[in-house]
Amino acid sequence: MKLSPFFASKRVLWGAYTLLAVLASVQRLVFGFDEKGFTRYENYRIFRYSWYYLSNGQNPYTGHPETWDLYKYSPFFSVCMAPFYALPDVPGLILWNLLNALPLLAAILSLPILSEKNRLRMAWFVLPELMINLQNTQSNGLMAALFLGCYVALEHRQPIRAAAWVAGSAFIKIFGIFAAFLVVFYPKQWWKLGVGLVFWAAFMAFSPIFITGWPQLQQVYRWWWDLLQNDHAVSQGISVAGWLSSWFGFNGSKTLLTLGGLAVMVAGTLWQAWRRKSPVPVLAAWLIWVVIFNHKAESPTFIIAICGAALWYLPLKKPNWNEKLLIGAAFVFASIAPTDLFPRFIYNQWIQPFAIKAVPFILIWAVLMTDIFRHEQRTHLEVY
Repeated sequence: MKLSPFFASKRVLWGAYTLLAVLASVQRLVFGFDEKGFTRYENYRIFRYSWYYLSNGQNPYTGHPETWDLYKYSPFFSVCMAPFYALPDVPGLILWNLLNALPLLAAILSLPILSEKNRLRMAWFVLPELMINLQNTQSNGLMAALFLGCYVALEHRQPIRAAAWVAGSAFIKIFGIFAAFLVVFYPKQWWKLGVGLVFWAAFMAFSPIFITGWPQLQQVYRWWWDLLQNDHAVSQGISVAGWLSSWFGFNGSKTLLTLGGLAVMVAGTLWQAWRRKSPVPVLAAWLIWVVIFNHKAESPTFIIAICGAALWYLPLKKPNWNEKLLIGAAFVFASIAPTDLFPRFIYNQWIQPFAIKAVPFILIWAVLMTDIFRHEQRTHLEVY
């Protein structure tokens, strides 16, 4: 489908991403407080206040009266939130949402695997899902940007930069480390990426020491570890685990389920690299995997998965009806269903309780993995 001059304009695209980030922020600010007295942008406040607790020697990973939920990211991320803590909420929230919107657009427009038109199509396709992330003041837009940025850096033979993006994403959300698996497609860069990862990981792990001191930093990491252990036990999320539980009553070990999915992903990655095939299906599959096998996956997390779905679909020369149905379902259930454009009673009674938002992505991931293990691949014929 041909893009009109309006949608083919990069200026319009940059303007749309900027405008929606600002509008999402203003909307949250205007909505004020909920019935419990918390703001409508509490996720941002949780991130922002983590710096206050860290710098004052308190436990950032426990309940505090200023926020309604627990902080779950790394101490380094708390340090990065220091400038936002120094700002009032209005400019701080706008800058935070811009940080989740504009780097993602830059990463998409830098993708060497897509034609110019398909880069524009992808940017418009993921924008409604990004809006959900921005309205929830989450960090997933930035996570998607860093994941894609790792691939772009490797394609441009910049392994140290790729290592920085991997480490940065991992110190926001731990599953960002899986972007490092892409290096198997670039054997001449693996040792530089490894050295870069050691450097950046050490820097990010130990840099909070200048704020906390060594004994307190050790305690902070113990607090974080305790939180992650307890958090894993009580949550299923909009994920494979949540789907199996709500549809089939399966409540087995989430750890074994995740390890099984990880084994399939690692085997597929190594198989694709050994056959010297395109890394694109693997990149798309990892972007989906880190969401659907994440026991904490929420609706805003799917900006990462929908980037993977777009990378699966857009390079197809002639998508068949099954592929069109899957990408359409992914868009409707991910980007439309959580909004006011979708009937609320259907969303509340069916979409949310039965983890339906995850189902198209589970199916797309299964298609991707099947395609990876096939002798003749169906996907990415246009690019490679």
